[in-house]
Amino acid sequence: MAQNTGETVNVRKLALEVFLDIMENGIFCNQALHAAFETHDLEKRDRSFLMRLVEGSVERCIQLDYIINQFSKVKTSDMKPVIRGILRISVYQILYMKQIPDSAACNEAVKLTGQRKLQNLKGFVNGVLRSIVRNKEKLSFPDKKDMVNYLSVCYSMPIWIVERFIREYGVTETERILKSFLQEKEGVSLRCMTSRFSVEEIKGLLEEEGAVVSKGRLLPYALHMKGYPSLTGLTAFQRGMVQIQDESSMLVGQISCIKEGDTVIDVCAAPGGKTFHAADILAGTGTVISADLSQEKTALIQENKKRLAVENVTVFRQDASVLREEWIGKADVVIADLPCSGLGVIGRKCDIKYKTKEEDITSLAEIQRKILRVASQYVKGGGRFLYSTCTIAKEENEENVRWIEENLPLLPVSIEKELPDRLKGQTGERGYLQVLPDRTGTDGFFISAFVRKREE
Repeated sequence: MAQNTGETVNVRKLALEVFLDIMENGIFCNQALHAAFETHDLEKRDRSFLMRLVEGSVERCIQLDYIINQFSKVKTSDMKPVIRGILRISVYQILYMKQIPDSAACNEAVKLTGQRKLQNLKGFVNGVLRSIVRNKEKLSFPDKKDMVNYLSVCYSMPIWIVERFIREYGVTETERILKSFLQEKEGVSLRCMTSRFSVEEIKGLLEEEGAVVSKGRLLPYALHMKGYPSLTGLTAFQRGMVQIQDESSMLVGQISCIKEGDTVIDVCAAPGGKTFHAADILAGTGTVISADLSQEKTALIQENKKRLAVENVTVFRQDASVLREEWIGKADVVIADLPCSGLGVIGRKCDIKYKTKEEDITSLAEIQRKILRVASQYVKGGGRFLYSTCTIAKEENEENVRWIEENLPLLPVSIEKELPDRLKGQTGERGYLQVLPDRTGTDGFFISAFVRKREE
């Protein structure tokens, strides 16, 4: 991406570059946007426009293609990537950005086509977009008789994911889940460091600096925040009073039963949400061994450790699938939040649904079991083992619980008492819970708890 040389940035041109990086070059959405913000000094309004246009176009891409293909003789799959990109972000503006005049969306698309030295396609782009504008109040979608195709197009979800969700959760629940992924989020989710600060103190400080803050949906130490100018500029963030963490992820600490003085091992820890939740529960006592695979990931944990001013965390670079013998039998609590397909966080990471493939789930389940076999050895007899993922695929969740029971010296233990009231009365007594995003307003998440059998 070109460096900003001080001239006014054409935000639509930049949006196209970022969008193509994501959809054609495989760059993660958050990384592509971060690079754009680092490279270009954008005003707040332009940053908001860029994020909305890029994320929205990525999120709705399947639906946008379906609509474009109704008005174009050339299907999007056969178009030049640049033309495909221009049409997608322009149709998103026409359908979902009401403050943008249709004429502006069309005219800017034609300009972008010319800037890309594709003058001979300016008429094509203009014609397709003008046709969509004329017919946007009577667009047709797949018939509900073909429910899989209907849900795929209406909620812009790959067919294999729709089919999987229907198989596992039924049609009605699937539609609710897909709808929840597209709903506007409450803002960033924060966990308060309550061993040193009160929730009210933190909430008041955030509001003093212009943030709109609401209490958590599930947990008393969670806050939701929006309307803030810059997260890193907030005093509460700089002083280590809060950690960015989804409420569903906080449930791991909630059910951990960590006691002051315990030793906790977090085997796949980056960026450290669960590590620092454990450290906060320990309130300066005990120790948390926080490990992850790469230098980049351990650096993230170290960065958060410094900001949060936490002393009882030790960071290691360690492959979770390789046994570290000095940790065997050392931990009172082991946290294993393992790599997964991420199907629970589609609402927050809109490009995951395109990057994850169905075959990945089987291979990920195998990796998870390899790590589980290793990590379970770190728990003391009578100690607690926590397994979690940010997916809602049963192979990675309930089926792994059964595998653990059958193959490891671990017994499921009820988590019902520790669960928030809203989540009681489901499967907590059996030692696990699948959190669905449409029911909680959080990420989709899976938690489970076990105790290690004592040596006889």
